[in-house]
Amino acid sequence: MRIGQNPVKSVEHIPPPAPVTVVVLVYIPFLSGYYAESLEVLKLCLGSLQANTPQGEYDLLVFDNGSCAAVREYLLAEQAAGRIQHLWLSERNLGKPAAWNAAFAAAPGEAVAYADSDVYFHPGWLQASLDALRAFPKAGMVTAMPMLVPQKYSSATLSWAKRQRGIKLERGELLPWEDFWRHARSLGDTQEQAREFYAQNQAIRLSAKGRHYYAGAAHFQFTAPKAALQAVLPIPAERPMGRVRLLDESMNKAGYLRLCTAEWHVQHMGNTLPSHEDLPGGPDQALSRAEKPAQSAGIWRWGPLRKLLQRIHGWSFDRLHRN
Repeated sequence: MRIGQNPVKSVEHIPPPAPVTVVVLVYIPFLSGYYAESLEVLKLCLGSLQANTPQGEYDLLVFDNGSCAAVREYLLAEQAAGRIQHLWLSERNLGKPAAWNAAFAAAPGEAVAYADSDVYFHPGWLQASLDALRAFPKAGMVTAMPMLVPQKYSSATLSWAKRQRGIKLERGELLPWEDFWRHARSLGDTQEQAREFYAQNQAIRLSAKGRHYYAGAAHFQFTAPKAALQAVLPIPAERPMGRVRLLDESMNKAGYLRLCTAEWHVQHMGNTLPSHEDLPGGPDQALSRAEKPAQSAGIWRWGPLRKLLQRIHGWSFDRLHRN
């Protein structure tokens, strides 16, 4: 039997979700060996997101893919502080493609900005990504840093560009070695491995209305229209890190453009904290921002006040409906 009326029935307006859902995928099974610094890297990732993204323009959805207790406790504390709007705690590691399928389908925004948990966000990253999506309506993935990507994953981009008037298409050594090596070394590549790849792959640059983009995108960080993701989901999930290239292949096969910006708006950190020389302002700036209470939460997020109001609500409910 129902007693009284659900107080939510009196609520006449629900704020709409932010236009962009930032999705961060986390998997830190323990805090030793390869993962010894991964929790601090995660804190820097989320701290840079908070520090360098305008509030109100995004909701944050974190998908934890079976991390250890310390990581889950940190994420729960971040959600309680109002810095994570949607938190998904998986009992076990579902694998990256399966986590993508779940998180991208659940994201409420019209656009999804995805990042692995070892990505650092620079100021202006979101605006630069959205500008690219608006400039190229057929864009399916935009990575906010310069990349050198094998041409086979961008054949649809090249085919489209050749048919367009006003699009300048160039090939050659257009991506500076310094930009390529800056990213390659974060992946653990040796300089010899990086030189070989750099020599074997030409950069392809698209220019339109004074703006330059490289053909190709990376699945460790990208912004995409949710409609484009829905068109290629689900991605087959067979192994934890297996077949992640299927996302790139599916986007290309569906005819979507895959692009990356010519400027550095994000960067990959890897499994160790970067040095002060690698990040503008040093990592401490973003870490200190992450540890501060969220300004947008206001007094209504203050724990003692919430407990008091909940007690008053419970007391008034009993007086109105039980007695």
